[in-house]
Amino acid sequence: MKSADKGAPLPRIEVVAAVFVRGGEVLACRRAPGKSAPGKWEFPGGKIDDNETPEAALVREVREELGISVSVGALVDRTVTPVGDLDIDLACYLVTSAEAPARSSDHDELRWLPRHSLASLDWAAPDLPAVAVLQTIPFGSPP
Repeated sequence: MKSADKGAPLPRIEVVAAVFVRGGEVLACRRAPGKSAPGKWEFPGGKIDDNETPEAALVREVREELGISVSVGALVDRTVTPVGDLDIDLACYLVTSAEAPARSSDHDELRWLPRHSLASLDWAAPDLPAVAVLQTIPFGSPP
């Protein structure tokens, strides 16, 4: 669709992301050079495939990106954000894992930060609503 089509809806991509919480810290991942939005911080995850539930997509994406298994918990935030010629429909879920993420196929840095420090990073636009929620909701250990 052309941007001149005022009022026409943008194509929408449904995406899921994992929010890892360890004590009072949250995992942030920086997009690697050569990836879309290089240098931007995000929660790990990816697109939902056809006929896939958000939870199944998140388990698959975390396995592909971080090489670990997760259990999907509560929804933190779901927001639609326009990015370029697309609407990104991002659902961020709390996840738990017996393994700590140590590497990523899509990111050049993984960083654990206190929730109050999350806003100090340069986040990708679709992740910003979840960052705002994480700074306000009370939680200790992940569910």
